[in-house]
Amino acid sequence: MTKIALVVSDVDGTLVTHDKRLTDKAKAAVKKLEDAGIGFTITSSRPPVGMRFLIAPLGITLPIGPFNGSSMVDDELNPIVQHLIGETAAQKSVEVLDKYGADVWIFTNEDWIIKRDDGKYVPHERDTIQHAPLMVDDFTPYLAKACKIVGASSDFPLLERCEAEMQQVLGDSAVAVRSQNYYLDVTPPNQSKGTFVKAMGERLGLPLSAIAVIGDMQNDLPMFEVAGFSIAMGNASDTVKSKASAVTASNEDEGFAGAVEMILQRNST
Repeated sequence: MTKIALVVSDVDGTLVTHDKRLTDKAKAAVKKLEDAGIGFTITSSRPPVGMRFLIAPLGITLPIGPFNGSSMVDDELNPIVQHLIGETAAQKSVEVLDKYGADVWIFTNEDWIIKRDDGKYVPHERDTIQHAPLMVDDFTPYLAKACKIVGASSDFPLLERCEAEMQQVLGDSAVAVRSQNYYLDVTPPNQSKGTFVKAMGERLGLPLSAIAVIGDMQNDLPMFEVAGFSIAMGNASDTVKSKASAVTASNEDEGFAGAVEMILQRNST
């Protein structure tokens, strides 16, 4: 059995608590990985700026994977690899989200762009990524620069139906998947958290069998599929849990620290 040399973790619902806190036990768990000579990095649906607050407390020096792994940036948030959705697919995405009445947000590498600031999840996103949005009247100038488009809605069944139609409309031109029950993310084609894990393996000269991943949502499944060892959070759906090598406790019950202990124990056998 190949020993784990790199751990790649999701952020929301995994590394941080429901109220977006990084606990002392989570920080201590990453330090244990470092002490064991195991690398650590993160990938998330968040934009780069929304991952900044984790870099220093966790001592992350490896590249991180924002926008569901479709970009790779260094520890100072400078782009190493960046993929864009494409203007045509971006326009189609906005049209489908408008049809379903979801709030539409566009993320470029630098900005979070919205048309209205009274959407239900705008304050939540502002607090989550610790970055203020840019409000505009017209999305058109930003479509060609879109790294991610988000549809936000508190109607979870509606967003699930929107996800299915979005996937049909976009086909292979972009990836559409929910990162939370209330967020539908559209990201560049042929890119995912799985491709980020593969890219990290190539960058570090590691086989995929030496990489462990931790996550909780559908958008984490591509990295479950490629990594040598995958751990689902206790708060994950049964579908996500069924695709993982192991299951830990929830993110409200120090599940991330528990996942790290599983990895360390696996390496010791």
